[in-house]
Amino acid sequence: MFLITLLQIVELLTSVLLMLIIVQFVIGLLFAFNVVNQSNQFAATVYNSINTLLEPVLAPIRRILPRTGAIDFSPLVLIIILQLVEIVLRNVAVAAA
Repeated sequence: MFLITLLQIVELLTSVLLMLIIVQFVIGLLFAFNVVNQSNQFAATVYNSINTLLEPVLAPIRRILPRTGAIDFSPLVLIIILQLVEIVLRNVAVAAA
């Protein structure tokens, strides 16, 4: 029972982080292609807030990954790690049940 609850919490956190990563990516693209100006106070505030939330999670991954220029692969690596943790927890919960 404990493992199922832990799995549900991890799934919830994974969903929240995934949505934050997607929103960060989309707003970053909107800024990069000048669809939204960076002087737009609302978009800049949302983008900076999301960056502040994700930076503690992405910074250790960025330190490990090699530099790739303008492309940041750390969000993709984070998504893969979160999915792997979910899979392992799900399998452990099923095996324990």
